[in-house]
Amino acid sequence: MSAFIEFDALLAVVVAGIVLGAGLPTLFALGVRAFTPQTTPSGDVVAISVGRKAWGVVCFGVCIGAIVAGVLFLAAGGHA
Repeated sequence: MSAFIEFDALLAVVVAGIVLGAGLPTLFALGVRAFTPQTTPSGDVVAISVGRKAWGVVCFGVCIGAIVAGVLFLAAGGHA
């Protein structure tokens, strides 16, 4: 049965599916969460720190970079 299955190709497809299928939406969600203002138990809104803003920009940047890379890959005919 292994003569008909290329395990390297199968592994590449599974890893790409996990990274793109779960990783990018997770990064997007983390970016949204980084830009969401926090509230204290008393109801006061705490300003978003510079570190959280930077983390949000990095998350959204990776997502946008992956989308642009995917579009360029498909526009090139799907060949690496």
